Formats: sequence, structure tokens, C-alpha cells
Amino acid sequence: MDLKKLQSFESLIPSQPTVKPQTGLTPEQGPSFKDTLKESLMKGNLSSKLSPAQSGQPSLVKFSNHALERMNTRGIAFTQEDMTRLNEAVNRAASKGSKDSLILMKDSALIVSVKNKTVVTVMDKTALKENVFTNIDSTVVL
Repeated sequence: MDLKKLQSFESLIPSQPTVKPQTGLTPEQGPSFKDTLKESLMKGNLSSKLSPAQSGQPSLVKFSNHALERMNTRGIAFTQEDMTRLNEAVNRAASKGSKDSLILMKDSALIVSVKNKTVVTVMDKTALKENVFTNIDSTVVL
């Protein structure tokens, strides 16, 4: 290995500041990260990529594929008001430290992963009879 051909670290650093091609600004002259993030949020570019907690919106309950399948086969549907009540119930359960909760609503029972805010399965009143619910640590009655 020829030591004469090695360059010093200082020789690898460009003497002129790097120019951003789109704006013609050097990194020191460009907008700050905070300004760029704020602008993107105002335009709505990042709102779908941020979690609800990061974007300041309440976290909404999701339904697993299994739960959607059960709702479809059992003819269960929820109104917007029902969804609001369900979200409130899950948030209440979360505030008490629940992990998996049974939520009794109208003529339905929902098993919800509170941590993931996901409905795991849904049953109607006929499926509730003589059923045993396991692996839940709380129940919310609406």
C-alpha cells in the first residue's frame, strides 16, 4: 500500500458549500427542518403518515379482517354514532390500563385489543349465548 497516494481527511471536504439544485440555497440558507415539517403538515402532505397522537387527532378504532368477516356474515353494522361510542369506550379502557377488553354494545359483543385499538372479533346476541370469553382483562358496557 502506497501511503503517498492516501489523501488527508481535510482534502476530502469540499471547499465550496454544497448548493441545493432546486433552490440554489446552501444548506445553511435553506429552511429549517421545523419549518419544512410545519409547511408539510399545513399542506396535508404528512397527516396520513403520522400517528393520530402525533397529528393531534384522536386515535380511531380499526377492525381486523376477521372482525370484518364476522360482521359481514352475521349482518352486523355500526352507525357513525356507534363508532364514536366505541372509540370513547376503548379510550376509557385504555385510561384504566386495559389490554384486551370485551365491549358490550347494543346487541353485539366486541373483543378489542386496546393497545392496538383494533376490534379482533364481533359477535351478535345469538352468538353470545353460552359463550365463554377468555383472555380479557376488562369489560365495557355501553
